[in-house]
Amino acid sequence: MEAVTLFKKKYHIDLRDVDFKKDLKLSVLFSYFQDIASEAAANLGAGIDLLEKEHNALWILMRIRVDIARLPKWDEDITIETWPLEPKRLEFDRDYLVRDRNGEVIVRAISAWVVMDKKERKLKRASSISLNYPSPIEERAIDSKLGKLKNTGIMETAYKRVIGYSDVDFNGYLNNSKYVDFIMDCFPIEAHKRMGAKTIEVNFINEALPGDVIILNIDTSATGSNKLYIEGVNEESQKTVFRAQVKIGEIH
Repeated sequence: MEAVTLFKKKYHIDLRDVDFKKDLKLSVLFSYFQDIASEAAANLGAGIDLLEKEHNALWILMRIRVDIARLPKWDEDITIETWPLEPKRLEFDRDYLVRDRNGEVIVRAISAWVVMDKKERKLKRASSISLNYPSPIEERAIDSKLGKLKNTGIMETAYKRVIGYSDVDFNGYLNNSKYVDFIMDCFPIEAHKRMGAKTIEVNFINEALPGDVIILNIDTSATGSNKLYIEGVNEESQKTVFRAQVKIGEIH
């Protein structure tokens, strides 16, 4: 396949992909992003298999922000477009657009990835791997920087979750899409009936393994601006696993 900077893939929203409102689950959307990022990286000569074989390394998602105009529904066809930006010293930025069947943009996302040594669990310089960029794209899906999130008030425990078989991916660690399920489970069903995520931003900080107990804490001090801060903490080590901020709005 010819290397392309702008990579596109079509997805059909199946019943297994939606929630009780027949809206695409945010965790499945994150899975789509992970899927197309993997294929796009392979197209540029740095796919998962090649990275492991030649560099004993893994792609790791560090930060992501997703802005949602609307979520696609069951039986809908969408097209996701993704493109990389010129790499930094350690990070690789990758942007996404989700279009409906009419070509309208319904979701925008920006993300930052790193390459980690599989054995030593240390970050590798971006220059340590070779990527083929046919024609660089400078346009951003969202005109914003991905910074470090922090809570602004007193945290309350929402619930605890034990990491199990269904939560881990082929690397043996908690998959990034599962974090989103954990975040959404912080809110009761009644809240999901009335409100929906308009923006979700996540910082992935420490890895989580099967058997780990994650404490989900929530800070509602900024609810006046419709923003909620959520973090997951490893109960045993007390290390922060992830931080997230969700901006919510009424469903129309």
